[in-house]
Amino acid sequence: MTPADFRSPLAPWLTRYLARKRALGRQAVTMTYIFRRLDRFLVSSHADDLTLDTFNAWDASLTSLKAVTRRAWCRVVYHFCLFRRREESQAFVPDPMQFPRQSPRPLPYIFSESDITRLLVAADRLDAHPGSPLHREAARLAIVALYTTGMRRGEMVRLTLADYEAPARSLRIRKTKFGKARLVPVSPDTGLEFERYLAARRQLGAPREDSAPLLVHVHGPGFRGYSDGGFSQLVRRVIRRAEIRTAHGRYPRIHDLRFTFAVHALQRWYRAGVNVQTRLPALARYLGHVSVVSTAYYLPLVEATAEAASERFHAQCAAWLSLDGGQP
Repeated sequence: MTPADFRSPLAPWLTRYLARKRALGRQAVTMTYIFRRLDRFLVSSHADDLTLDTFNAWDASLTSLKAVTRRAWCRVVYHFCLFRRREESQAFVPDPMQFPRQSPRPLPYIFSESDITRLLVAADRLDAHPGSPLHREAARLAIVALYTTGMRRGEMVRLTLADYEAPARSLRIRKTKFGKARLVPVSPDTGLEFERYLAARRQLGAPREDSAPLLVHVHGPGFRGYSDGGFSQLVRRVIRRAEIRTAHGRYPRIHDLRFTFAVHALQRWYRAGVNVQTRLPALARYLGHVSVVSTAYYLPLVEATAEAASERFHAQCAAWLSLDGGQP
């Protein structure tokens, strides 16, 4: 990125900050978008600098966004301002206490095993699509892979043929949210689903070079990989066809499949008597989290896990509780 990409007085600083983030391994795609929005606002406002007034005016211009998104954008600018203040002691830094309030995080929907079966049936029953003859196979593979590996939606969209290693039954996930590439082993059943999809893909004559997208649909005279939006639309169509709804009557989110993978892993460990705390680092690596702190935050004690923990406590302490009415 060059200074010419930004036109406000902050242009040199924005360019340097983004270059620093990329040097540390961040792709900074969303960050770049936020800074371009800020830059255009400053130019249109004829602002000489970022001040309290211009920052508040910019924040007020984002009212079409959800509060949680506005807060996240403000925090991106806040960290940029801290970077700038290291060299300019008088540079403006917004007060995080004044950012939009963060609404409670929506509770995830934890898919049951019967729900997953319904999703697979719905995928198999998708209407034929002449412009995308592989959409049933792609939808089925998406449900299986997202549920059994906990991949992020974008990670699956960006998989190439070379990223699936059939002999080792593993996925190489390279283009990740935090730039942390990882190798994810898959179960025999999941590997079988990949093989079935790849066989159907070959039969249609889709590109076979290693760099070709794994998930493809027909576009005009050839094949093209799914965009994030197109992939999301496909999976949401399956969820709607399965008629799975949350307690509030809404359709679950695609990201809930990732959450389900993590919670089901936690449940299995509880019921097997495993020390869950010692397993969290491994789960963090599998999910591609920056640290185990992210995993602990990502796995709140939902009802299903609480029940498993209660069962484990009862199994280990029932004999002690029965002595003298449970009194020491």
